[in-house]
Amino acid sequence: MNHTEKTKAQLQNELEEIRQQVTELKAEVIKSSRIMEQSPISIIITDTKGNIEYVNPKFTQVTGYTREEVIGKNPRILKSGEISPEGYKQLWETISSGDEWRGEFHNKKKNGELYWEYACISAIRDPQGVITHFFAVEEDITEKKHLDDLLRESEQRYALAAVAANDGLWDWDLEANVIVFSPRWKLMLGYEEGEIGKHPDEWFDRVHPDDVNQLKTEIEAHLKGPSPYFESEYRILDGDRNYCWMLCRGLALRNVEGKAYRMAGSQTDITVRKHAEERLQYNSFYDSMTGLPNRALFMDRLERMVEWAKRHKDYLFAVLFIDLDQFKLINDSFGHKIGDKLLTAVAQRIQACLFQRDTVARFGGDEFAILLNDIKEVNEVERITDLLHRELSHPFMIDGHEVFTSMSIGVVLNTTGFNNPTNMLRNADIAMYQAKVIGKRRSVQFNTSMHEKVVERLWLETDLRRAIEQHEFRLFYQPIVSLENGHIIGFEALIRWQHPERGLISPDAFIPAAVENRLISSIGRWVLREAVWQMHTWHVKFSTKPPLSISVNLSGVRFTESDLAAQIDNVLQEIGLPPSCLKLEITESVIMENAKSTISTFSELKALGVQLSIDDFGTGYSSLSYLHRFPVETLKVDRSFVSRMESNGENSAIVRTIIRLAHDLKMKVIAEGVETVEQLTQLRKLKCEYAQGYFFSKPVDSKAAEALITAPPFILDELNTTQEGN
Repeated sequence: MNHTEKTKAQLQNELEEIRQQVTELKAEVIKSSRIMEQSPISIIITDTKGNIEYVNPKFTQVTGYTREEVIGKNPRILKSGEISPEGYKQLWETISSGDEWRGEFHNKKKNGELYWEYACISAIRDPQGVITHFFAVEEDITEKKHLDDLLRESEQRYALAAVAANDGLWDWDLEANVIVFSPRWKLMLGYEEGEIGKHPDEWFDRVHPDDVNQLKTEIEAHLKGPSPYFESEYRILDGDRNYCWMLCRGLALRNVEGKAYRMAGSQTDITVRKHAEERLQYNSFYDSMTGLPNRALFMDRLERMVEWAKRHKDYLFAVLFIDLDQFKLINDSFGHKIGDKLLTAVAQRIQACLFQRDTVARFGGDEFAILLNDIKEVNEVERITDLLHRELSHPFMIDGHEVFTSMSIGVVLNTTGFNNPTNMLRNADIAMYQAKVIGKRRSVQFNTSMHEKVVERLWLETDLRRAIEQHEFRLFYQPIVSLENGHIIGFEALIRWQHPERGLISPDAFIPAAVENRLISSIGRWVLREAVWQMHTWHVKFSTKPPLSISVNLSGVRFTESDLAAQIDNVLQEIGLPPSCLKLEITESVIMENAKSTISTFSELKALGVQLSIDDFGTGYSSLSYLHRFPVETLKVDRSFVSRMESNGENSAIVRTIIRLAHDLKMKVIAEGVETVEQLTQLRKLKCEYAQGYFFSKPVDSKAAEALITAPPFILDELNTTQEGN
């Protein structure tokens, strides 16, 4: 080789070295670029064998690997295993040929978390076009893939819902004024696919004339913007020419100027719901049995009438409150089915007596109310009540039964001064109650004195409850005297109410109210315990032979309590009073209400060892067939007979008969209400064993009763001598 040839070879080597340096310089320039270092996407540079020479900070942030951990490694360290070897082979063949490759990778981060990336890989060439490196740009698309999946699922669900949903869909191109109705929309109205066109009139022309303007107004309100969405309920004609109820909802799409260019929505058949609402509305204001208005509707009309009358001073109207007489007896005798049919028949007869402008309502049970409108004169009310009584006097034929009934009517006019709907109805009820009190088949017009009585009764009821809580009741004791020797053999416990403002109140004034308000049981339990405790105290304090007894009255309510015997037994054992020293008094009328159950209750009480007495005997018309079966020791002759005893009068004969009857049944007799020497003398002649009354002592408190116990016996023989001498 000559000198010249050596120089040429050296030059070529030098050029190749320069070219290599230039190529390497190009890659280094790329690697050191500030843009690449700050790029928001991952960048990787590898050599021609695929070994990583450079990664930017974004790559390390996404993958979790540091540069030191990946330099010199193959990018396959990121592979998730979800790309097949064939996929990598195709990628490598593409970039090795100098072509650009684009695609998605499902890679794995250092911590094992999978992520999606979109990659673009291209070759870096030297000036002669030789590939020296590969340049990859990768974007994390995990969130985008997730959103795409959700959107795809949503679209699939929507497509399925559109096919399977019970709702009909519609899509309205507002600019072209064309509506596309889904097959379900048409089928809901009973039409086939081709029977309904795409013009809006196909919809609006079928809407009920009373609803179509409202529907269009609601659509317009949404299109113009005031309402955020469209919703409307309307009736629409179906293929069978019947109207059904639809609920329609929709939403408009708007352009950048806010103008609606499209509107889509759905319609739901709500016919069943609307009918249920109508039925509920009907049931809210009408009685299901009779078809009459109920209390709610009646009060609404009454309120309107009151307001009308306030503006028209001469306007006259009336409220009638009606209650059938002895309706419970009819139900118990014939059954509730007959009773219900009777109520319907009564409603029809009442309606027949009234003008169309009037209102009759059923309040429940056997209660009715009538609103008489535009009365010309007061006598018109009396004429109508007489007509009602007359119409109901005729028998009702129900299921082959002839049923009779009558009504009690309370009347209130708007001239009474209580022009408040609630007060008027209350006053009519008060008047009806008064009609019940004076007898059947009556009408009573309300007056202010009735209201005062009701206020008094309400005061009594309120104060009674407080009296129980505040322990305002007191027991007084009236001695029961032996007519043989004048000794006191016991006391009757009598309740009094020590009212803080009204003073001492007798039981006649408050016991009926206590029974009516179901307070009598609480009061009765207190009386029993207090009386037993007091007698036990006297037994400890005084020694008498035989021991004194205490008599306690049992109300009808108490007598029917299933655990009465257990209550009494508990009190006796707790306090320690011998059962034989307790005498329970039950009125004859209470006993005869259910003679058979009375025998059972008496037997339970007798088993305790207590004494039993029939109070007010002679007033309850006892059945003698039952009387001998009662385990009773004593009969008490009612004071009404004793107070009118004369030498040979009728009442003396009654007392004589009662005493003989009692003795024949091996019972002893106590005469109540003894006040005179003559009464006492006759009772002794009739062999009456015991007596009580003002002649001996009025009811006294416990302290005064103790003075009677320690006092000498009453001297009866001297009274007889005095009487004979006179």
